[in-house]
Amino acid sequence: MSTETGPAIDAEPRSHRIVPGPKGLPFLGNLPQFGKNPLAFFERLRSHGDMVGWRFGPNSCVYIADPDCIGELLTETERSFDQPALGIAFRTVMGNGVVVARGTDWRRKRSLVQPSVRPKQVRSYAATMASSTVELADTWSGGERVDIKREMAALTQRIAVRTIFGVDTAADAEAMGRAMDVAQQEIGKEFAGIGALLPDWVPTPGRARIRKAAAVIDAEVGRVVARHRDGGDERPDLLSRLLTAVDETGERLTDREIRDETVTLYIGGHETTSSTLVWAWYLLARNPRVRAALAEELDRVLGDREPGFDDYARLTYTQAVVKETLRLYPTIWLITGVAKAGARIGGVPMPEGTRVWTSQWVTQRDARWFPEPEEFRPERWDPEQGDSIAEYAWFPFGGGPRVCLGTRFAMVESVLILAVLARRFELDVDPGVIEPVPSLTLQPDRDVMATVRTR
Repeated sequence: MSTETGPAIDAEPRSHRIVPGPKGLPFLGNLPQFGKNPLAFFERLRSHGDMVGWRFGPNSCVYIADPDCIGELLTETERSFDQPALGIAFRTVMGNGVVVARGTDWRRKRSLVQPSVRPKQVRSYAATMASSTVELADTWSGGERVDIKREMAALTQRIAVRTIFGVDTAADAEAMGRAMDVAQQEIGKEFAGIGALLPDWVPTPGRARIRKAAAVIDAEVGRVVARHRDGGDERPDLLSRLLTAVDETGERLTDREIRDETVTLYIGGHETTSSTLVWAWYLLARNPRVRAALAEELDRVLGDREPGFDDYARLTYTQAVVKETLRLYPTIWLITGVAKAGARIGGVPMPEGTRVWTSQWVTQRDARWFPEPEEFRPERWDPEQGDSIAEYAWFPFGGGPRVCLGTRFAMVESVLILAVLARRFELDVDPGVIEPVPSLTLQPDRDVMATVRTR
C-alpha cells in the first residue's frame, strides 16, 4: 500500500482571507487559551475559518487549516518561511540538529543524515525491529496484565539503542529513556505556558530539570560515541554511519553535531513510534471489526512465522491501521513557520515575521477531507476502494523539503511491531476514554492498562 495521499478532492481553487480569531489579553494574547488546551484551541480557531489571525504573546500569528495552504507552508519552507526560534527547553535537548537548523547549515546536515535512513539502511534495521519485538512477545502470556504505554516505550527504546547506537544493554536504554521522559514533559510544559515568553536567562524549576536531563543525555551519547571511536571496526548502526559521513567539502560532523543528530534520530525512532503503537492498541481494542481484519491479514500473509522487511509491502491492511492511527492521533501535532519578506499563502500576503501555524490534529479530523472523521476506519486508505484524500490533508510526518527523514523507519518499525504482537495476541485495553496530552509528542494522559489474550 502506498503511503502517499491522492489528488485534492476539489479541483476549484478556494479563495482565502484572514479572519480574526478569539480575542486575547494584553501582552499575553491568546497564550492562556492555547496553554490550557492547545488541541481544543486549534479546533476553536478552525471554527472561525481556514485562515485565522491570533496572537501568541506579543507575536502576530495566522492559523491555517486548508490542505492547499498547508501544502504551500510545507513546500515553501526555506524559500518563504523560516524555522521558528524554539524555546530553551527544546533547544537544550535537541541542540541544532537537522530538525532545527536553517539554510545552508540545514542542507549540509540533511545531506549527511539522510543516507543513514534510506530504504536500503532501513531494510538492515528491520531484523532488529522484529527480533526485539519477538523477545517481548516471548515474555507475555495469556491473562497477564500489562501497561501498554510502559511496554511499548521499553520496546522502542531497546530498538533505538540497538539500531542507532549499536549497543544492547538495558542500562543504555533505561538511562536515556528516563532522561528523555523528563525532557519531553518539560518541553511540553514550557511550550504551552508562560515559559514560552520568558527570556533564556530566567531560571525556573523546569529549566533546571531540563538541564539535568540534557546532561544525562549528553553523557550517554558521549560515552557511546567514544566507544565507537575507540573500537575502530565498521558497524552497521546509524551512529557509525554518521561518524563516517562526509559533506561535499570532505568535512565530517563535529562531536556536538553527532550528539544533536543522534538525539534527533532517537526521538524519531523511539518517542513517536511508541506513542503511535499505544494509540493503535487503544483503537484496536475499541473496534473488534478492525482487529479481526488485521488478524486475518496477519494469518494469511505470515502464517506461523515472524515478519521480515519483505513482508512490509504485503501487509497493506497493517499499514492502513498505522496510517489511520496517525490520522486520529498524530504524534507530531503541530507545525509552524515564520514568514520571510514576500511570503504568501493562498494568495494572501503574510507580513514578514508572522508566525504561521497548522495542526495535524484538526485538519486530519476535518469531515471535509475525511468522511466520518471520528471513525477508526483503515479501509479509507485502500487505493482502489478507499476515500479520495486531499494532498496535505494527512501530514503526520510533515512534508516538502523538511519532511521527516525517519518516515520510512517509523512506518516499517510500527508495522513490524504490530505484526509480531497482533499475530500472537489481542490486547483488551481497560474501559474508559484516554485523552491525548500534547507535549513534544501526543501522549496518553494516563497509564494504558490491558489484559493479554492469546490468539
